[in-house]
Amino acid sequence: MANNTVTNTNATDTALDMSVWAGRTDPEPNSERWHQKIQPLSQTAAPGCALLGFESDAGVARNQGRIGAAKGPAALRKALAPLAWHRTGPAYDAGNVRCEGDALEAAQQKLADQLSALLEAEHFPIVLGGGHEVAYGSWLGLAQHLANKGERAPRIGIINFDAHFDLRDPSHVRSSGTPFTQIADQCAQRGWPFRYACLGVSRAANTRALFHRAAELGVMIREDRDFQPAYLERIQRDLERFMVRCDHLYLSIDLDVLPTGEAPGVSAPAARGVSLSLLEPLIEIIRDSGKLRLADLAELNPDHDIDSRTARTAARLVFQLSQ
Repeated sequence: MANNTVTNTNATDTALDMSVWAGRTDPEPNSERWHQKIQPLSQTAAPGCALLGFESDAGVARNQGRIGAAKGPAALRKALAPLAWHRTGPAYDAGNVRCEGDALEAAQQKLADQLSALLEAEHFPIVLGGGHEVAYGSWLGLAQHLANKGERAPRIGIINFDAHFDLRDPSHVRSSGTPFTQIADQCAQRGWPFRYACLGVSRAANTRALFHRAAELGVMIREDRDFQPAYLERIQRDLERFMVRCDHLYLSIDLDVLPTGEAPGVSAPAARGVSLSLLEPLIEIIRDSGKLRLADLAELNPDHDIDSRTARTAARLVFQLSQ
């Protein structure tokens, strides 16, 4: 297919740069911050939280969005560096996978291979995007890991906080708008169940065709207008019922689910969005379920960020997920 032609077939690992982990050092005891505690990943590292960047704009460019998300991993690390350290286990920087040019498929496979290795080493990976094309590589890494363990039909629950379904037809072009259709197709080929919850969907930003496809695939849908304090407990119960039917969870957070005031630096800013105060309790439930194997954050675009608001919000989300 012409629109999927790869013009540059390279997917590379960029050199690990720990200099981004910098900030203030306080003299009081127990005053460490992330920049003081995070370590470069080694092959002998004890299991911990492993941050892996995905430097890619290719999927956003194919989806005709505003590019710049390839710079997201560096901006997120910079925002995370000064945050207070409250973890009891170690955290590691595992470097970046870089998509060169339009070589999206090669980069997604490279990401999958690295994630599979991290999971094999019993780390909890958090992928720092990058466009939401990261989702296909993330899921593929978890799928490879579970297949290597001999799980024949694992029930992987995908929880996506997003203003968009990202269920567009990949037969035309594979992009940041197609990863969950690609995952559904992979599940069908493997004979695995497809379990997908999309929370924060904007009806104004998704066509009737996409809502129809979501219904056909049995997607759990909660629209952005459903996210009100009075309804939060109901959404929590719905989410818990979804998780009970899953063996493993993969969490994807597209930062465009947030209001523009909280996350201006994304590919497609939300006209309404779901506030961080409503997302955090749900993320904590997912984190504490005992089933979360992998998480990623997508669409941080520093070129359009204001006062690093989006980067700071993303850093807080990584902070919450890593506790």
